Amino acid sequence: MNGIGTWNLVSYLIDQLGVGGTPAATAITIGGILLCVIVPYLLGSLNFGVMISQRHYRDDVRTHGSGNAGATNMLRTFGWKAAVLTMAGDMLKAVIAVGLGYLVVGINAEVTDANGVTYRVVDQFGAAIAGLFVMLGHMFPIFFKFKGGKGVATSGMVIIMISPITAVFCLIIFLIIVIGTRYVSLGSVMGLVFYPIILNAFSRGYDPPRNSTACMISVLMATLVVFMHRENLKRLINRTESKISFKKKPAEAPAESTDAVPAEPKPNLGNDPAAKRKGNKKNQSKK
Repeated sequence: MNGIGTWNLVSYLIDQLGVGGTPAATAITIGGILLCVIVPYLLGSLNFGVMISQRHYRDDVRTHGSGNAGATNMLRTFGWKAAVLTMAGDMLKAVIAVGLGYLVVGINAEVTDANGVTYRVVDQFGAAIAGLFVMLGHMFPIFFKFKGGKGVATSGMVIIMISPITAVFCLIIFLIIVIGTRYVSLGSVMGLVFYPIILNAFSRGYDPPRNSTACMISVLMATLVVFMHRENLKRLINRTESKISFKKKPAEAPAESTDAVPAEPKPNLGNDPAAKRKGNKKNQSKK
């Protein structure tokens, strides 16, 4: 996070206009926050699962399988190519949204308190807010009747953009659970459940704490993902949830050809009464 830089649009406008500490500065800040809400939500509403299935397959992935418009249901319905394209699109919109949040509003500056102590305040709350709303747009897209995906790929990229080291630990948890149980839904839920805990652990030891807004929003992100997987959790409890297979399906045996010409049956004169009569007449005429 420290590598993002200190420049942001809100601070730049306030400094250039010389309105620091005035109501105008508050208005500019609110405008920046609204920008981090509206644009990411609209980006999130570009649901690639729905768009790919409708344009390339003349179908709607939400009418198949789990009814979800995410990469997992695309994989089961249309294959790995459709799933990869869906995941790439869902992650790309998270990159753009959170990147916008970093550029628009945030705090990354040295502050000196009344006792003369200087410390650095780092809180990119614009990025955290943008990450939350790009997830909301993906889950409840305004362009597709508010029925979208479950936000796993999108939230994963948001975590990477907010805290890469936290994303590594969440990914490890996801992989361990999926490989061990073959339940993608369980791995996704657990990865997001541990996200606030891990992010908070890496944000401690600072006064004031870093990433404080991101820590608060991480709880909302985890709650949203658990809510979107509520039906999967019910199936997990009832042991009816589908498992992902890591093995290739065995090739089907080729069907027998129906074009072969059947062999003509050999005449059996011994069992044919008509043939016997013809044979008897021939024998009598010879006599």
